[in-house]
Amino acid sequence: MTIVDVVALEAKVKEMYRLVAEAPHGAYHFEMGRRLADRLGYDRDLLDRVPGGAVDSFAGVGYVFGLAQLVEGERVIDLGSGSGMDACYAAQLVGPRGRVVGIDFTPQQLDRARRLATAAGLDQVAFREGRIESIPADDETFDCVISNGVINLSPDKSRVFAEAARVLRPGGRLAIADIVTERQLKDSIVCDADLWAACIGGASQEDSFLAAIEDAGLTVTAMWRNGYEFISDRARDASARYGVKSISLLAVKN
Repeated sequence: MTIVDVVALEAKVKEMYRLVAEAPHGAYHFEMGRRLADRLGYDRDLLDRVPGGAVDSFAGVGYVFGLAQLVEGERVIDLGSGSGMDACYAAQLVGPRGRVVGIDFTPQQLDRARRLATAAGLDQVAFREGRIESIPADDETFDCVISNGVINLSPDKSRVFAEAARVLRPGGRLAIADIVTERQLKDSIVCDADLWAACIGGASQEDSFLAAIEDAGLTVTAMWRNGYEFISDRARDASARYGVKSISLLAVKN
């Protein structure tokens, strides 16, 4: 089993996403912002009601809301909420009687998300500091867990899915977009904190990823591949060699 320096990895991820929050128009391995969201399938009218600063820092890898099918009054938790675009988008769907909670461990992302949501008057949205391997929420308190391009950053994906299942009510949904591979990544990629923070080094093989979801007590009911591509030469090379790709999926708690 490849040994990953978790401390170095966490530091690299925090630094990468600090930059995403503070300099959203910088050069990264991945595309960001409104053009990406439009191409992935977000509803343009709903997106217009999301704070522009949150959209600028959007670094997702797919569209989860077609699968999530959120309705008014539901409770939603967003794992790895970043600057809050998906959380604020979800707020438009669940309405003022609903509740959306974003979880992130990067202080600059949390600060930006809170400031933007408050300025937009989204009182049903809150952001909490925490790790997706240990979600700061009670058992069976959410109707839907969403996450977009974040679970691949965790070195303990099985724990993330177990935690998602714990906070979901019976029959609740997990709707995520994330990066997986068709072939096993070589050790030099897995141990590269820069490629991990770029959403490549930590990607699981697709079959292992799906098995971890099922092992957590969730049943995968729908899945599709997203039209998502990395933009740096280094990231593109790793993607082509190992079949690195973005998928969206829906799973239901048994």
